[in-house]
Amino acid sequence: MLLITGVVAAAILIVAVLPVIWGMVGTFSSASAATDRSMRTDYKIVTTYADYSTGTVNGAYVTVWLKNIGTARIGTAELSGADVYVGKTDNFVRSTRGTVSRNTASYWAYVLYDLGTGNNVWEPGETLQIDTFTDEITAVNQVVYFQFTLPSGVSRSAEFTAV
Repeated sequence: MLLITGVVAAAILIVAVLPVIWGMVGTFSSASAATDRSMRTDYKIVTTYADYSTGTVNGAYVTVWLKNIGTARIGTAELSGADVYVGKTDNFVRSTRGTVSRNTASYWAYVLYDLGTGNNVWEPGETLQIDTFTDEITAVNQVVYFQFTLPSGVSRSAEFTAV
């Protein structure tokens, strides 16, 4: 009788606990992969430039160059899904990916300078140029705030002066 009770208890324990353990293993595995990807993704803002317009449309045409210094390759889907924030330090907006011109604020585009691969992937060591226009900058020598955030949450920002 004691043997039968032990076997039944063991079977109940296996049926109840094993699915929970396997579910936790899957969760830990996907969290570990996401953390690994985030840790391998790194880039640096190399230089910035903001050209204040003195024409009929006030604003600044902003160009920022970023260098992939991580070990991860960043594809076009991730670049297209990135967020760009630009404007004054106390009043900036999220730009939408599109065609950049001096009369349409809050659009951004990118140019990828690859190392001759031509694969449209931002590889380690390659440079990415971000172009955008902001009408928040209304004079020369105003401070421009810029932030680039990938869908993975890796983000870099800079403040610089419009000329």
